[in-house]
Amino acid sequence: MTIGNLDLCCAWYGDQIAGSVNEKFKDKNKTDNHITKSIGVLQEDGVYAFFLYQASRGSEKEGKKNDEKLAAEELSARAMGLLKDPRIAVLPQTANEPLAAIRELADDLDKLLLAKQLLEQTLIYARYHAKAL
Repeated sequence: MTIGNLDLCCAWYGDQIAGSVNEKFKDKNKTDNHITKSIGVLQEDGVYAFFLYQASRGSEKEGKKNDEKLAAEELSARAMGLLKDPRIAVLPQTANEPLAAIRELADDLDKLLLAKQLLEQTLIYARYHAKAL
């Protein structure tokens, strides 16, 4: 994939998020709802709260995760992929645990604000892709 600007990068990741989250839910309304709520958390409370929200979704019983847990993990992983993308490099490639990586990112306000803007734009595109499923 060749990306010439950040908006196209956000659009591509948005498409990937919508598709992978919908694979877990197998219901476009649930996909749209989860992405929309995630946008709200990101806008109101910030990047750390967004990843914390994903970590708190769903449940796991007897070693089996429900659809919401799987979808939230997928969204979190794709969002981390965006932030670790070498063309953006908001997070280092070695960052694996989202909450720890975002805590470190908080030391660089410019990168934190860029991360929030990129995630917000990506999730907006993901919501539109989810509606188009």
